[in-house]
Amino acid sequence: MENKKNYKNLVNNIIVKLASKNWIPMSDENYLKRIYKKRMHEELNLENPQTFNEKLQWLKLYNRKPEYVKMVDKYEAKKYVGSIIGEKYIIPTLGIYDKFEDINFDKLPEQFVIKCTHDSGGLVICKNKNELNLKKTKKKINKFLKRNYYYQCREWVYKNIKPRILIEKYMTDKTTTELKDYKIYCFNGKAKIIVVCSDRFTDLKVTYYDENWNEMNVTDVGHKKDNNIKKPVNFEEMKHLAEILSKEIPFVRVDFYEINGNVYFGEMTFFSAAGYEEFEPNEYNKIFGDWIELPKCKEEDFED
Repeated sequence: MENKKNYKNLVNNIIVKLASKNWIPMSDENYLKRIYKKRMHEELNLENPQTFNEKLQWLKLYNRKPEYVKMVDKYEAKKYVGSIIGEKYIIPTLGIYDKFEDINFDKLPEQFVIKCTHDSGGLVICKNKNELNLKKTKKKINKFLKRNYYYQCREWVYKNIKPRILIEKYMTDKTTTELKDYKIYCFNGKAKIIVVCSDRFTDLKVTYYDENWNEMNVTDVGHKKDNNIKKPVNFEEMKHLAEILSKEIPFVRVDFYEINGNVYFGEMTFFSAAGYEEFEPNEYNKIFGDWIELPKCKEEDFED
């Protein structure tokens, strides 16, 4: 019996791998059920979703509002967010390009950030232009430009984003060597969780706070907490801005930075950890899930 179960899991994993690269056709629902089984080691309940992760999978399939697409396009999101809460919260753009060859590095400052507009992972931080390996940078960026991020976890919002290269100002804070990422989890327009990611490029730490900046007894599996985090000076402002941007949305994560006493927008994410968040303790999967009120009507259509 155990051998049969292992064989079925192996076959499922192979099918998921092929579908994730779009080498075999598969409906989003079928794919999500298979990959959920692979990652979470349990069946996905779409008929009556209860947990945080299950509800995010449901939202992938049935909450497809066209305006969400521009909210996750890293270039369009800056314009969208700036038009709502103000340009002062937007990190300056140095350039937007269709091809790596279009970038004139001679005109860029000594420090900058390169990222792809349509995915997660296509990122290069340049702290010294003279030391930037252009060949290696080009190889990485071009690799991500060719990738359609949608197929990996069927996060539909990324499917039709035009792949472009965004170059932004490199932001530094006088009080720290590395910026903290304040990820605000908003449920139906209310900011209820603030996840602080610190030491992101060395030894990532993940610390959860509630809306009143009380540390919560939860973290992500495999990560430690940071016991040295001070409440951001602009904490209330961050929450307020996140609630403005998340109005009438069942769930969205709005990320901010606090740099030299000012708030800057990072990004918006509709499916945190793609809906495969591993909480420790796991009971928070259900607790956070209870905070998501799913829409009564399904919206399944979007342009293929």
